[in-house]
Amino acid sequence: MPQRPLVGVIACRREVEGHAAHMVTDKYLRALLDYGLAPVMIPVWEEGVDVALLERLDGLLLTGSYTNVEPQRYGAVRAAENTRDDGDRDAVAMALIPAALDRKLPLFGVCRGFQEFNVAFGGSLYQAVQNVPGMLDHREPAGDKAAQYAPSHDLAIEPGGAIAALYDRPTARVNSLHQQGIDSLGAGLRVEGRAPDGLIEAVSVTGAERFALAVQWHPEWQPQAHPLYDALFRGFATACRDTLTERDVACQSNSLTGEVFNER
Repeated sequence: MPQRPLVGVIACRREVEGHAAHMVTDKYLRALLDYGLAPVMIPVWEEGVDVALLERLDGLLLTGSYTNVEPQRYGAVRAAENTRDDGDRDAVAMALIPAALDRKLPLFGVCRGFQEFNVAFGGSLYQAVQNVPGMLDHREPAGDKAAQYAPSHDLAIEPGGAIAALYDRPTARVNSLHQQGIDSLGAGLRVEGRAPDGLIEAVSVTGAERFALAVQWHPEWQPQAHPLYDALFRGFATACRDTLTERDVACQSNSLTGEVFNER
């Protein structure tokens, strides 16, 4: 069986049965498995992370979460609606994003991960999009998971961008389960798609040599049933496989020249 590319998945900090825990929701891990990738969880602590671990990975996924990036990280005063933090995850995400890009590692952000992208590049966030004049209420509807994750609004895809290269239609329907969103766009990010109210829903890293894309919606929910979600995961998986191939070639080259290589 061919070796699966190894993808790091950032955890969230939670309390489980009275103990501190590191958690990743199964739907993200399952989506990676379904596209031929091997997920491994990256724990989060306030003191950050040793980014050298990225040398052993072929991709990095920043998941969604019920928590939000702490507003002081983008110079804002906390809004009353912003009640859920995860400072441990913030510290790790802000270290991993630039380190992954420096290493040309495929990078995929979803929901909170999308917002982390923007803050890491110096951008700011709306803490309660529903209170911004002219904006839609992007929070999930009441009901079961099928209703919450059902497509709820159109996405206008920017021509000539990273998403347009993966998906050949100008629009798509996406789900919406978020209260926060991009206010000012981080320097070095390119808008890839917008909601009908103009809210930025997808960004890519300008000049990135590999997949470096983040989206505000949740493509990990039944991705094979939605052409756009499927295209995103296929594109990420292809980039991760390319990274693994290059790593193997480098390993073989170093072995032939007698250099020591850091094997998995």
